[in-house]
Amino acid sequence: MTGSFRGRFAPSPTGRLHLGNVRSALLGWLWARAEQGEFLLRIEDLDPERCKPVFTDGIFEDLEWLGLDWDGPVLKQSERGAVYDEAIAKLETSGRAYRCWCSRAEIARAASAPHVGEEGPVYPGTCRAGGSPKAGRQPSWRFLVEGEPVLPASDPSTALEGVRFTDLIHGEVSQDVAREVGDFIIRRIDGVASYQLAVVVDDALSGVTHVLRGEDLLSSTARQNQLQRALGYPTPEYAHVPLLMQADGKRLAKRDGASTVAGLRELGWSAEKVLGQLAAWSGLGDGAPVSARELVGSFSLERVKRTATVVE
Repeated sequence: MTGSFRGRFAPSPTGRLHLGNVRSALLGWLWARAEQGEFLLRIEDLDPERCKPVFTDGIFEDLEWLGLDWDGPVLKQSERGAVYDEAIAKLETSGRAYRCWCSRAEIARAASAPHVGEEGPVYPGTCRAGGSPKAGRQPSWRFLVEGEPVLPASDPSTALEGVRFTDLIHGEVSQDVAREVGDFIIRRIDGVASYQLAVVVDDALSGVTHVLRGEDLLSSTARQNQLQRALGYPTPEYAHVPLLMQADGKRLAKRDGASTVAGLRELGWSAEKVLGQLAAWSGLGDGAPVSARELVGSFSLERVKRTATVVE
């Protein structure tokens, strides 16, 4: 399969890599290497206030220490504004993107605003037909989703089927983007491209064929599928792995130093001990220290644990 598989790891440099991040990197790397494919590294540093160069350097340091190499140059989203602008222009030309002058408060107050979704109140489509510019306010850009973003139907049989896709971990998944999210933002009012747009553009232009990431991003996939179709891009295969959780039920966070690779290294852990623990949590080992290369030969996606793991 050499050359037909291309995966990626795409962290945001907002802190040192925690074990949840690194577990996704390890599984993605193992998948690519087991398939004799390529593994790309992308730095998702679109947010200038939270993303810091020192954390980017930390990502390189942690991955290299663990023996997780990557192919080709590192792509940084902060350097790709023109590429995202081109994609938005293409969507505008095809009638799938429009300027929105609404504030969050106005959306929340709208009498027709549906229930609160993942990105806040589901956008009621106020500016679809051409919003009115407002003094002192810059517009955002929204993607016009398939279907109408209206209140949930009183008769469930009239509801749209939504976007359907098969996830290699979760099986068949569907989401009605219009009803659950509405027309979503693809460029913020500060001119920065949204995560949803940037990840779709970068995956497509980098030739990514397989995406392994945490299941917290499963709900983003339907939106990304719609953008892929609108832009004429292929859709990768997706595998959303269960998360590593803290005892209190919350997922691991970068602010908890004890759960970061750097923190464990300072405590005297070896790279092999970290990898052995990650492998055990993933259903790939017994917890004994192991190198990344030693895990490649026995790796298969089918062996990866399908339930969340509580990290004590």
